[in-house]
Amino acid sequence: MRLQGKTALVTGAGSGFGEGIAKTFAREGARVIVMDLNAEGAARVAGEIGPAARAVKGDVTVAADIEAAIAAGEALGGKVDIIVNNAGWTHRNQPMLDVSEAEFDKVYAINVKSIFLMTRAIVPRFRKQGGGVIINIGSTAGIRPRPGLTWYNSTKGAVNLMSRSMAVELAPDRIRVNCVAPVMGATGLLEQFMGIPDTPENRAKFLATIPLGRMSTPRDIANACLYLASDEADFITGVVLEVDGGRTI
Repeated sequence: MRLQGKTALVTGAGSGFGEGIAKTFAREGARVIVMDLNAEGAARVAGEIGPAARAVKGDVTVAADIEAAIAAGEALGGKVDIIVNNAGWTHRNQPMLDVSEAEFDKVYAINVKSIFLMTRAIVPRFRKQGGGVIINIGSTAGIRPRPGLTWYNSTKGAVNLMSRSMAVELAPDRIRVNCVAPVMGATGLLEQFMGIPDTPENRAKFLATIPLGRMSTPRDIANACLYLASDEADFITGVVLEVDGGRTI
């Protein structure tokens, strides 16, 4: 039970990577706030976890919703020990000039501004309680970008670098900040990333760029987050951990 006695808040936890992270953390003893804009998804995941979880409907681009999710964590466990900024979005794979201003603003709000808002809300609490853990879900897109996703790639480059900068600034407060950078996974955003229909033939083209020959799974990402959230990683901060089957080599 590597997270026994801890309380975690996982954003975008109503499906995909976030669901995997929330369930893995709960299995390892954590109490979990399952935050998602999709109330039904959040309720399903929390229900499958059981009494150790609470579902919170919330928009990560709204400061009041983030405050409400943190408050739910404090009500559940007394304090929040771990934040996983997992919620993310992308525009469709297409030429950069075809992406609208509204799409650009949305992808930056969800992928980047949300971390700004979460940090402003949680860091004063972490300082008061003597430390905490923040894990940001970046992407290999911010390290080895694919064409057609320029603006999305740039948000994940921001997340990757932001995590390292946060780690340096917050280290004196005993707040560890790390980043997990997945390669493309079979999530609800897959066709958006691909920009073409999700057929076996089209998948094969993308799999050919991953040396281990498969996409990432929620289990892969959850296990990486589990390690970084645990006391086993108490001397690790500022890491961008590539969970990518060799994609960025």
